[in-house]
Amino acid sequence: MSESLIGVARPRIDAPDKVTGATRYAADGYVHGLLHARLVLSTEAHARIRGVEKDAALQLDGVVAVLTAADLPVVKSGTDRAAEPLARDEVVFAGQPVALVVAESEAAAEDGVEAVVVDYEPLPAVVDLEAAMTPGAPPARLSAEEAGGDLESIHAGVDKGEDDAEEEQLSANVLDSVTRGSGDVAAALEASDAVVSGTFRTPWTYQAYIEPQVSTAWLEPNGTLVVSTSTQGSFVTQNELFRAFGLDFDKIRVIAEPLGGAFGGKFALVEPLAAGAALALRRPVRVALTRTEDFQATNPASAQITELRIGGRKDGTLTGIEARMLVDRGSNAGWGVEGITSLLVAGPYRWEAFDLRGYGIQTNRFTFGAYRAPGAPTAAFALESLVDELAEELGVDPLELRLKNALVEGDTAVSGNPVPTFGAVEVLERIREHPLWARRDSLPEGEGLGLAAGYWPGGNEPAAAVCRVDSDGILTVITSAADMSGVNSGFQVIAAEAFGMPPDRVRVVTTDTASGPYAGASGGSKVTYTVGAAVLKAAEAAREKLLAAASQELEIAPDDLEVVEGVVRAKGAPDRSITVAELSRKALRFGGRYEPIEGHGGSAQTRGAPSVAAHLSHVRVDRETGEVELLRHVIAQDVGRALNPALVEGQMRGGATQGIGWALFEELAHDEDGRLLTGSFLDYAIPVAERVPPIDTLIVEVPAPDGPFGAKGIGEAPVVAAPAAVVNAVAAATGVRMRRLPMTPPRVWAALTGTEEPS
Repeated sequence: MSESLIGVARPRIDAPDKVTGATRYAADGYVHGLLHARLVLSTEAHARIRGVEKDAALQLDGVVAVLTAADLPVVKSGTDRAAEPLARDEVVFAGQPVALVVAESEAAAEDGVEAVVVDYEPLPAVVDLEAAMTPGAPPARLSAEEAGGDLESIHAGVDKGEDDAEEEQLSANVLDSVTRGSGDVAAALEASDAVVSGTFRTPWTYQAYIEPQVSTAWLEPNGTLVVSTSTQGSFVTQNELFRAFGLDFDKIRVIAEPLGGAFGGKFALVEPLAAGAALALRRPVRVALTRTEDFQATNPASAQITELRIGGRKDGTLTGIEARMLVDRGSNAGWGVEGITSLLVAGPYRWEAFDLRGYGIQTNRFTFGAYRAPGAPTAAFALESLVDELAEELGVDPLELRLKNALVEGDTAVSGNPVPTFGAVEVLERIREHPLWARRDSLPEGEGLGLAAGYWPGGNEPAAAVCRVDSDGILTVITSAADMSGVNSGFQVIAAEAFGMPPDRVRVVTTDTASGPYAGASGGSKVTYTVGAAVLKAAEAAREKLLAAASQELEIAPDDLEVVEGVVRAKGAPDRSITVAELSRKALRFGGRYEPIEGHGGSAQTRGAPSVAAHLSHVRVDRETGEVELLRHVIAQDVGRALNPALVEGQMRGGATQGIGWALFEELAHDEDGRLLTGSFLDYAIPVAERVPPIDTLIVEVPAPDGPFGAKGIGEAPVVAAPAAVVNAVAAATGVRMRRLPMTPPRVWAALTGTEEPS
């Protein structure tokens, strides 16, 4: 038998095309007669639209149309972005699309935007999150909100808890409230040897993908609407377009093009604009956002305020946790992360009693969306900061405190459900073994180490896949999953291992909604766990067809055959053999005697597969300037089973780097009227290469029982606790604890000098 292919590091299968520039992205495709669209964005955070003056724009050379909400053939009522791609009567955030200028060239469309004049009647802008929820606060939206769509379900398979506002007096801007409780929290905290508390603030954060949002739509001669787009989910997009325009479902075809990054931000946002324009004008239309438009008009991660209190005993037992979490939904009434973040604020730990409350609050900000592990970094920032403080108050080692209280399989989570296979103990033990942890008490002045842990529950969604052997003898894997993080390379290894084929003899094809098997969105760390499981079953089914054909050809029972490196041979007698390529040629021909070697597989995972990651960050803080310099970072993560360690380490390093951005650099800031101040990379800082330290990756394998070869989704977990680790490192270096992200030099300096922290 050949050695297992699982656990072998190898390059991504799409790397050569991407490195050489051969990959064609959504904005690269040619469509005859293509029109280009530019957005007219609201300059007001909240206002009535009294009129849109189009005439000057329509007189410009090359401008074909100026479309407003009334011009798009939308049939679904409501104000989510699919049902209202353009503001109709009221704008609810600065940057909201109000009109679409469509022209023969991008330049002409841009000129047209400058000529459009929108008449606004300003309304009070709701931009303060805490004030927005108080009784008597002005409404962030005058028109009735009707939520809808499937976008809430794509991020994580978690229990949202009960919707329970109790007797609180709240304004109409509070869209949802979630309460989780067990035991007497007040009594648990009262009986604790130490109690710590704090209020933690995190800002709106931009996904900062390389490729801005882009979508192209056209009509086929038979009336089929085709949408070629940069999306994380072709079937999600198809369903949103079906809702919005009321076409026959089979008359909507979505092609998911290669993604230039997404991180949770590319879900049916620009597709309704392109599709609506194409339907209205009966010509192909492309909406390719500029970076400025992308900053203003898309769906970043929301701001959040977390009020948290926790207690513990001197023996290191965590007692009670009490949380009140205010989530800024911006203009999004359809879904929010108050359910997820109020679950994750309890962390990977056991609590004797808890009272966890989450509030989704509408303001006049962006359309809130997802960003890698939505709601989790904000929760971990608050909790892990206080766990460190509690350890200090109790006089116990912060790592041992976490280890003592870490959840294990069979415990009851705050969701009320039993904890599945869970790797918290294992990742914390790996951090304890790292030589950097042993140095924590012997660092020079001004340096510090910070520890933090967090997890992501993962998601479940049915999926299907096909595996077939083609006439060239290559095994082709067919899915509809968007490959945004190298998952196709994972599918290649899964199929190769299950079928008995060398990886270089396996090709992976991503198909569209008209021809491909169902796959959910690439989000929530579930693609490998769900679609990968379907690929495994499809490869196994194809292998059964292969062995049946080989059995007839070799006159050997299927149970006495094995498939090794693309050769079917008799067990114990390898000279009696036939290659997969030979069998495929015998099957796929006129008069062939064997069924096509093709298998179909499906999955419907019902058990979660959470991934836990622990971080250790080493920083140096300049007390004169407040500058935080990262010296080294360590991440240990339970990945279930590392199908390809090179890809796993890439996800771990990428997540840790984005967490560093949360901690030190990234903030979408607005003025007092709700207008964006940081609308370009000149104003919005991200962690560039020279600011990212060496990152040690410690792969921990606690196999998921239902995952393909034990693998699980691992893309979200690495970002969760990274900001908290940096925060704790700054506290260790300075003795000052920061309660607000990002920790910019002015904020750190203000905290160190005791002056008022800048806003």
